[in-house]
Parts: sequence; structure tokens; C-alpha cells
Amino acid sequence: MPVFEYTARDAGGRQSRGTVEAADRNGAMTQISAQGLFPISITGGSSAVEAAAAKPAFAEDAPRRRSQAKPKLQELANYTRQLANLLKAGMPLTASLSSMINLEGSGVPAAVSEQLLHDVREGHNLSAALAKHPGIFPEMYVNMIKAGESGGSLVEVLLRLAEHYERFAEVRSKVTSALVYPAFVIVLGFVLIFVFMSYILPKFMKIFDGMNVALPLSTQILQSLSGFFAVWWWAVLVVGVLFFILLKSYFSTAMGRERLHGWLLEAPLVKKIVRPTMFGQFARTLGALLRNGVPVLSALKITESVVQNVVLQGAIARTREGVTDGKTLAQPLARSGVFPKLMVDLIHIGEQTGDIPSALENLAETYDNELTANLRVVTTLIEPILIVFIAGAVGFMLVGVLQAMFKITSTIGR
Repeated sequence: MPVFEYTARDAGGRQSRGTVEAADRNGAMTQISAQGLFPISITGGSSAVEAAAAKPAFAEDAPRRRSQAKPKLQELANYTRQLANLLKAGMPLTASLSSMINLEGSGVPAAVSEQLLHDVREGHNLSAALAKHPGIFPEMYVNMIKAGESGGSLVEVLLRLAEHYERFAEVRSKVTSALVYPAFVIVLGFVLIFVFMSYILPKFMKIFDGMNVALPLSTQILQSLSGFFAVWWWAVLVVGVLFFILLKSYFSTAMGRERLHGWLLEAPLVKKIVRPTMFGQFARTLGALLRNGVPVLSALKITESVVQNVVLQGAIARTREGVTDGKTLAQPLARSGVFPKLMVDLIHIGEQTGDIPSALENLAETYDNELTANLRVVTTLIEPILIVFIAGAVGFMLVGVLQAMFKITSTIGR
């Protein structure tokens, strides 16, 4: 088995040399990492093995890698912060990337980390290596790394990126957590109503029909609904599924998506969550890019791709055109009619003071706080409304059954 010579550092930064036996360079790297060491260089092995090592395992795995899932925001934040911590501790970039290969909870496949290490060793910049994996590392991520490399502040940029994605993950988690309970109540309510109308109520109706008693109005309504559901329950499901498919198909078109996103920005209650989320995302992304030296036109283009609302994307595109024509950032934002006056005014002040990034960062904090407060208000309003609706529907069915039972009991007792 070939013998590889290596130079590595331990967790304390002390350098050491040694040899390992392995089938190829990747196997040697795995053995060295298993000893708690961070490889700096690996040499040796037969020519055949060297040729195999020169072609990393990830090259043969390219088709599978392209289909791998995009890491979650928190996972990408973990990966970025860990890399920043290693570099901050004085570890070389290649050694830091080597230690990231088997990092748990990063969401970045080991094969991708291996290719990053290979490309950097071949002389590529980290940003160029990252740009080869757009499904893993967003355009914003790559551009900020590139700006950090140019300015000699890679560690600071990595830490800012980690914080940026941590805040995004936090905002997304807040919104998701706030919507979980209402969604659960809605689904549970419809399931209960469907089961009651399709299976339980028909059994009572058979009993009532055999009594030859004039049933109360509420029971007659239930009887009609129950009979319909008992026969046509499958049709209700089919229509519901077809309606969902048609709605999804419409909203996947450009017109449908624009109408939906416009409605989300203006609908009562819904806009209290969507607007601060979208505006906060815009301000935080643009502020982070400008803070790290990305030109304003490039920053606007990247921000346009990050914001997940086509109405805002159109407004950002028009803003970019306005800036290209020589206007200030605040002017086309104001003319778009989409961005709130508070945002436009603070950006205008930032332009006058020469510190737009700080203005955008303050706006992001403002919208985060607004989102937190609005989520509390919206969930406080929605939860009792849903409970009243479900309780009213179930209560009506119970009243209809009980009234019929009382009517039958009183008739028999005469």
C-alpha cells in the first residue's frame, strides 16, 4: 500500500510531520483527520496513486452532487462560522478547508468540500472555487467572499456572512413557528368535520329516519349534508385536489405569481407578516453587500435574486435602472411605489451622511422588531377565530343531533 508523507497542525496550532499508509490521497487525508490533525500538505504514493489522487473522488460523483439538496440557512451559517473560526485561529486556508470536509451539521456535502480544497490547492481563489457550486453557495455568498479577498478581510466577511444567515434563519423560524399551530388547527378541524359528516352522522340519521318523527330544522340540514357527503365524498376530494392543482398552475405563471405576491403585500393581516419580512430581507441583504464593498449595481442585482417576491423584484430592477441612469438610490425607490416612506427617508439620510450600509442595517433591525410584534398580534387574533369557527361547526352538528334525540324522546314519552 502506498505511503504518504504529510505536514499537519493540531488544534493548538502546533505543526507536525509523519507518514500514513493509504490507498490514495483522500484515504490518507481521512486518516490524518481522524488523528485530530489538520492536513497542510500530503505528498508521496505511487505514480498511479498520484494520478488517482489528482482526480478527486468528487469528480466521478458530479451527477449525484448536482441533485443534492441545498443546505438550510442555519447549516450554511454553521459552515461559514466554523471556517471563520479556523482562519481566525491562524490556520491556513487549505488546512481549514480540509477540516471542514467532515463537518457535521453544515449541510455542505463532503464531496463539495473536497473539491473546494482541491481548487484552492490548485491556485484558485476561494470565491472562484465557491462559484462552481451555485446550488450550495448563493451568488451573494460568493460576491461577499470575493470582496473580502480583495480587501484582505476574509475572516471578517465570513463572520458577517454567518451572522447574516443566522438572522435570516431566525426570522424564518419565527414565521414558521407562528404559523404551525393555526395550520394544525385548520387541518384538524376539517378532518373532524369530514369524518363526522361522512361516517358518524349517517349512523344517527338511519336511526332518526326509522322513528317517523318531524325533525328540527338543524337536523334536517345535517341530514341533507350527511346524505350528500355519504354519496359524494369522493367527488368533494377530487374537486378539492383539482382546484388545488389549477390554483398552483395559475400561480406558477408570471401573471399569477405577480398577482399573488401583490396580494400578499396588501392583504389585511397577511401583509403584517409579509411586508416586514420582505423589506427586512431587502435591507439586510443590500446592506451586507454594500458594507463589504460590493458595487451598488451588483449589490442590487444580487438582492433582486434573493428577495422572494416578484413585485419587489420588479421594483428593485427599476431601481437598478435608475441608478444606472445616474439617480441616487433613494429616488427610484421612492418612485417605485412599493417601498415604504420610512425606508426611502432613511436611505436618503444614509446617502447624505455617506453611510448607506448603516442605514440599511438599522432598517433591517427595525423590520425584524416589527415582524416579531406583528407575529404576536396576528397569532393572538387568528387562534381564537379558528377555535370559534371549528367549535361552531362541531357545535352545530352536535346541536342538530341532540335536538333530534330530545324530539324523539319527548315523542316516545307521550
